[in-house]
This record gives sequence, C-alpha cells and structure tokens, in this order.
Amino acid sequence: MKKQNYLFLLIVLLAVACQPKVEKKEDVKISPVAQEVKDEFVRSWDAYKKYAWGHDVLLPLSKSHQDWYEESLHISPIDAYSTMKVMGLDAQAKEVENYLIDSISWDKDLFVKTFEVNIRIMGGLLAMYEYNPDARILKKAEDFGQRMLKAFDSPTGIPYYWVNLKTGATKGAKINLAEAASYMFELGILSYYTGNPIYYQTAKKANLAIWERRSDLNLVGDLINVETGEWLNDHSHICAGADSYYEYLYKSMLLFGDKDSKKMWDESIVAINKYVAEETDSTLWYGRVNMYSGARDCIDPHSGRQFASIVTLYDAFFQSILALDGDVRRAEKTQDTWNGLWNKYGLEPMIYDYKQEEPTYPVYDLNPEIIESAYYLYHITGKQKYYDMVTQYWSDIKKHCRTEVAFSSVEDVRTMEKKDYMPTFFFAETMKYLYLTFTEETGEFNLDDYVFNTEAHPFAKKSFDPIKVKKNLGLE
Repeated sequence: MKKQNYLFLLIVLLAVACQPKVEKKEDVKISPVAQEVKDEFVRSWDAYKKYAWGHDVLLPLSKSHQDWYEESLHISPIDAYSTMKVMGLDAQAKEVENYLIDSISWDKDLFVKTFEVNIRIMGGLLAMYEYNPDARILKKAEDFGQRMLKAFDSPTGIPYYWVNLKTGATKGAKINLAEAASYMFELGILSYYTGNPIYYQTAKKANLAIWERRSDLNLVGDLINVETGEWLNDHSHICAGADSYYEYLYKSMLLFGDKDSKKMWDESIVAINKYVAEETDSTLWYGRVNMYSGARDCIDPHSGRQFASIVTLYDAFFQSILALDGDVRRAEKTQDTWNGLWNKYGLEPMIYDYKQEEPTYPVYDLNPEIIESAYYLYHITGKQKYYDMVTQYWSDIKKHCRTEVAFSSVEDVRTMEKKDYMPTFFFAETMKYLYLTFTEETGEFNLDDYVFNTEAHPFAKKSFDPIKVKKNLGLE
C-alpha cells in the first residue's frame, strides 16, 4: 500500500474516533416477573413455530396443530402480533408482517364465523397496520373487510353467522347478540384508514337494528333471527354471547365520539344495573333476566332448568368497562366477586352457577378477562391489591397450565386435568394483560392513550383525528 493511502486511512480513523458519541437508548428496565412473562411468551411462540407454523392453533400436549376450518387462516400469528409489539419483540413481529404480506391470501373457499374472524383477523390486521403503516398490510385488511361485508346482506342488516370468503355465500340465520352487533369498532377503524364509510355504516346499521328491537326496559335479547328480526328468546344478560356488544357500544363512543353509540350505551348501562345486576353485601353478579319484565325467570329450553344465575368467565371483562365509565364502586365489587371464584378453585370454571355455587362447565381455557379487569383497576385506582391479584393469577396459570413447550387449557378446574389446546387469545390477550400489569410502573405503555378491541389489539387515540373520523366514518 502506498504511503499516501496509509495517511488517508489514518485521517479517516482519527475522524471517526473524534466524532461525538451517540448515546444508545437503553431498554426500559422491567421487573423480573414482567421478564418472566415475556420469556414465557417467547417460549410458547417458539413452540408454535416449531409444531404449528402455518396453522391456526398449537396443541401443546401432543406437540401438534389444529385449524379452525378446512384450511388455516393463520390466526395465531395475527393474534400474537400486537403482543409482540407491546413487548418489544420486533424481530418476531417483523417475521409475522412478512409472512402476512408474502404468504397469506383470503381467497379461500371457506365458510368462516363472521364474529370470530372480525375480532381476531380484522382486529389483528388493523393493529398491524397501525404499528407499521405499510400499504400492503392495509390492502390485506381491506380485502378481508370486503369479503366480510357479504355477511351483512340480510333483510335486517344483521350479519349471518357464516360467510364464505371466496363466494360471499352466507348461512346461519340464528345468532347471538355479540355475533349480531360487535363490528363497529374494527370496521370503523377500517373506514378511517381507507376513507370508505361503508364499513362503519354497515356495522352501525346492525347495531341500530338491534337497538330498535329493545324492550321498553331498554334491554335486548340473547338470540335473534337475522332474516325476520325476531328475538328467539327473552333472555337479557352481559354474559358470553352478549359481552362484546356492550363493550363496543362503549368503545365506539370512546374512540369515534359516535353520539348514537353513546345514547345506546348510556341507556343500556342504566337498565343493566337496574335489572341485571344482583348485589348482596359481599358480591355483585350480573346474571340473566327477562328482557321484557326484568324478572329472573330465565329457563334453559334444552334442560328446562332455571338458569338466571348462570355466568361465564368471559363476563369478568365487564368491570373493566364499568371502571372506564367511572363506575369504580361496581367495578371493584364485581372484581372482588370474580376474584373469590378464582381463588375457590385456583382457576376459573368456564360456566358457574352462583346460586348453586358450583360449576356447570368446569373448563378453564386460559382466559384473560379477570386479568384484563384487574389491570384496568390497577391502572385506574393504583391499588396494590389488583397487582397482587394478577400476581396470583400468573402463579396459578404457571402451576396448572404450563407444559413442556407452552401452556394448555384445563379440562376441569376441580382436578386440574390438562386439555390439549392453547387458544389464540392466549397470545393476544392473556399474556399481554399480564405483561402490561407487571410493566405498569415503567410508564412505557399508558392505558389512557389507547383503546383495545375485544381481542386486546391496541389502538392509539392520537391516531384518530376527530374531523377525519367524522368524514371517513360517515358521521357528519
């Protein structure tokens, strides 16, 4: 090498050495228990990749996989994505993004459940687009939304239970309340990002169709025929089968400022607390009543058994909405009630009769709802008891549900026999709410700045300009 080249190299090295150092942003320090949750998420995700990649669900005991339909819709990766972003697992998230863009098509000759794919796939895709505004991701979401719209082509505007993604054919005229009108949130976000109000207006039409059929008590039923608009029973409740209907009345009001949604929520919650809530000195349950009379005379048409006091573990989401709405007293008492049930068994039974004080379906499916509500109450009240609740829930889940490769559902909370299934919402919700509780003190994620869909996919409030919301959702 010539002398002048040595001299040039020396000058370059000196110049680099003299550059001011740029401080590398250090990762936010998280507690050991938060790190444990994150590590367990990664361990479970690695198991999904090893044993179930390309399929909907991991079967953790047999180390195998299962699809919801004849072909996979890749639900686990889409559901897991937003939790990866919350946890800072950007490499895993990028892999999911690339997989979606390069390998997933919705042109499948499959009948899918309209409600389930909306909260998981549509919600997950929109969250992905919010984290990474790549036009290819939005295109995938809009393609899926256009296929979903076919489900709403009924005489009432209430969607059919099933829709074929390829042909647009529909079936299933009998649906529950949640399946009938839990679409305004996701389809509103799709309208916002695409500038096409048809999505939100279609979803809102279904909600208005339900509301128009309410009783004089402002209560709505449990099952409806989407073609005739007739209620198929007179049961009113906030339990599984109705839960997200009420959740989305509130959250559509919160995120979009929809005045009709506010009216429906405001009148509904008054009626629910007047008729559906059953409060004692020590408990507060939300059971089942007759939508026309408010009486607790609900009868199971199959068994003939009175079941006004039947609740499901999905119902434990409700105190999070009560707390958001400022009704902290009821929220805290309901959380204490559910917490007592958790501690009675060490996990929650799927279905429980609070009058008979016994489970009628003892499965625990790794559900997040009680954890979700404890997280909300911890954030809103700052009370240590809610952090401690989540610590206990996590300890019990590890004790009874952890497997060699991931986590499994439990067949019976009385025996803790495992069940070979890990629902996709374990990635989307359960692990996310655990992590957010245990990182609350870092301030890295502030619940006040976000609204979650019912599958725990987060959307930042600042992303939605009020003027643009009115225009793009057709609220002007």
